[in-house]
Amino acid sequence: MRVTIADVAREAGVSKTTVSRVINTKGEVDRSTAARVREVIAQLGYVPSSGAVGLARGSSRTVGMLVPSLTWPWMGDLLQGVVDTVEAADYGLLLFTCNRGAESVQRFTSQVSARAFDGLVVVEPENTLGHLTELHRDGLPIVLIDDRGHHPEFPSVVTTNREGGASAARHLRAAGRSRPLVLTGPQHFGCVRDRLDGFRSVLPTELVVEGDFTERGGRLAVEELLAGDVAFDSVFAHNDISAAGVLRALRAAGRRVPDDIAVVGFDDIPMAEHTEPPLTTVRQPTRRMGETAARMLLSHLGGTPVPDRPAVLPTELVVRHSAP
Repeated sequence: MRVTIADVAREAGVSKTTVSRVINTKGEVDRSTAARVREVIAQLGYVPSSGAVGLARGSSRTVGMLVPSLTWPWMGDLLQGVVDTVEAADYGLLLFTCNRGAESVQRFTSQVSARAFDGLVVVEPENTLGHLTELHRDGLPIVLIDDRGHHPEFPSVVTTNREGGASAARHLRAAGRSRPLVLTGPQHFGCVRDRLDGFRSVLPTELVVEGDFTERGGRLAVEELLAGDVAFDSVFAHNDISAAGVLRALRAAGRRVPDDIAVVGFDDIPMAEHTEPPLTTVRQPTRRMGETAARMLLSHLGGTPVPDRPAVLPTELVVRHSAP
């Protein structure tokens, strides 16, 4: 059952008018009373209607951004795209991470309840899509970056994962590679399934290993296959970090890249230019994804209806020495 303003008022021992004044920052409220009301709002998870609050309070000219962690390799580039766009529109940015799991989500929810921002850009943390959908239904404008195949009911910005996988396969096939290994990410992600399907549509293979997007995962997968005398002449890794682990394992085993085994990654993070050898990879336009999501959200806040379909940005194959 949805928490109401009456529930907050009753729990805090104040009137509904006092709760409304705290939420909308209108009228004089004793500092200790306001603090108690905000604490109850956070405890109960109360989410006021953004439309009603907006009418009462006006715009905060602040955009929220929720991400799993800032340690993801491409997060900095994506965040910069959001920051550049938001600041150019004279908005501020309030950044939330989910490094502490449920505690982080609760803290984020309290800020939603207090209407600290007008809308939200999201890179979906694990197991939060249901909560985000509820917030959207309650009136919070949200734009999701990389929907992972979940196709939420609110706007999103995605990239051509299937075509990216196909472009990697076409490149390897043109180079005469016929026994590829595909090292995926976790297969419950829609983007992982799309990359695999796209690759297999061009270069069919049954040699598929589910990885975890880590350098260690890429290294261990290749070490295990080499120890078992499994033959492959190329590797398509679903991100550049795991591709770096592949390169490390091949080098340790005395396999030459690309002469013996060619390697292709995905993302084109800055590290990809500096691996040994430099990594051929499928570039995701991460900064443009951030810019596009921020523009979409700001346009919506300005009264423009949101698009019915995701904004789709193209991937691009970047050829370097690991698979020339």
